[in-house]
Amino acid sequence: MNSKKYAVLFLVAIIGLSLAACGSGKKTAATAAIKAAEDAYNAVKNDLVQYVPDEAKGIEDAISSAKENLEKREFDAALNAVKAIPDKVKELTAAAEAKKAELGAGWEELSGELPKMLETIKSRLDVLSASKKLPANLNKAALDGAKSGYEMAAGMWGEATAAFSAGNLADAMAKAKTVQEKAVEVMTTLGMKVPEAATK
Repeated sequence: MNSKKYAVLFLVAIIGLSLAACGSGKKTAATAAIKAAEDAYNAVKNDLVQYVPDEAKGIEDAISSAKENLEKREFDAALNAVKAIPDKVKELTAAAEAKKAELGAGWEELSGELPKMLETIKSRLDVLSASKKLPANLNKAALDGAKSGYEMAAGMWGEATAAFSAGNLADAMAKAKTVQEKAVEVMTTLGMKVPEAATK
């Protein structure tokens, strides 16, 4: 009787150890997968956050979810959450490089165009400010608004160039686009000819 009891206990112990070993193996696999995902992402994080921010957030969320599952001992869920991330990172790195090249070309164009537009506007404002009589299509309120618009555009252009110098190309381009829009608005108010490239 006792021998049967011990046999049953021994069998239960063996099954328990087997399950524990299985769980330990899954935990090791999930932990390794999370580390691989983090290492792959962190290596290119700055570029992904700057050029493909939505996709980068998706990866960060997946890693956070995997860590939560690991703490809950839901090892399969943790592994499934991150196992595709290294390949996804490679894909997004290529997309980020393409976006970076696109923005670089756009910056090169705008950085050659906008300073000229701003200088032309300033020259026109100086002439109008010194004039005793404004053109028929312009009143003092509109002129004051144009001056404010120019000052805003000039200030933001300084911010755009600073962002570019700091390596924040996406931010630099966003600011440059705003400068371009404001410059076009001011030139239109002043009755100036807007460069064709700025209207595209």
